[in-house]
Amino acid sequence: MIGEVIGGYLAHSLAIMTDAAHLLTDFGSMMVSLFSLWISSRPPTKTMNFGWHRSEILGAFVSVLSIWIVTGVLVYLAIVRIVNNDYEIDGHVMLITSGCAVGVNIIMAYILHQSTTFHSHSHGSGYHKIDEENDTPVNHGHSHSLLGGHGNTSVRAAFIHVIGDLLQSVGVLVAAIIIFFRPEYKIADPICTFLFSVFVLGTTITILRDVFRILMEGAPKGIEFNSVKEVLLSLKAVKAMHSLHMWALTLSQTQLSVHIAIEVNADPQSVLKEATELLQAKFGFYSTTIQVEHYSEDMAYCSQCQDPMD
Repeated sequence: MIGEVIGGYLAHSLAIMTDAAHLLTDFGSMMVSLFSLWISSRPPTKTMNFGWHRSEILGAFVSVLSIWIVTGVLVYLAIVRIVNNDYEIDGHVMLITSGCAVGVNIIMAYILHQSTTFHSHSHGSGYHKIDEENDTPVNHGHSHSLLGGHGNTSVRAAFIHVIGDLLQSVGVLVAAIIIFFRPEYKIADPICTFLFSVFVLGTTITILRDVFRILMEGAPKGIEFNSVKEVLLSLKAVKAMHSLHMWALTLSQTQLSVHIAIEVNADPQSVLKEATELLQAKFGFYSTTIQVEHYSEDMAYCSQCQDPMD
């Protein structure tokens, strides 16, 4: 990263500076992520009773915002360069720097690929349930499950990210080769900056969408409201359900709370246990809170018991 900054400055190449800026924001994102993970490991308090898990999402938002700001500055500089026809680019330095960047990314990709291959053996199912004694009150159910396989997933994500960096470095190398052999085509440098900026923004827009969904307490990604409703109503003793709320603290920690109305002669504890186990088996909720109540005909007309809009 430091080598690309120096090389890009000496070569007056925005394409190399864009690649270096991407690596810089990656480094900053990693530092923010590590800090967020440290914060999120702190135990819950009476004030922060959900814990500090949401700091991971805020960290991701800060990382994406920093990438967009740096990308915007580089795009502006590329536009100024084209408008002013300012192309004082040292093709020799640009070629050497971009070649070294490609080599480093190839080495990193190889190391991470070996890591993913080594860790690709089975660890069992992704979700591991914790069996709890059902000593909770009749009208309240609560359970937890743990998500496994974080290390392997992180290494694979890093590998995919390095592949993206490698493709970007290869693009810079191609631009450097063009400029080295055909100096009159130096416009390839700002054009390369534009292309990589679109690439960077495209790869971060999905992250921003996930961050927005979690911060707005949207339904967890991949879990449909109607699917959860159908599963709950499939239980024999359950006649109706309402006040179904689903959200996520992080992408891996999904939460649910719901009221289920059962037949008068049904055993609330049995229904509670069955509903909890079914929700965890079907959807892998990290935490579920279920209130059991007897069914009443008035529920069909209660405004608070209706499903939300599509």
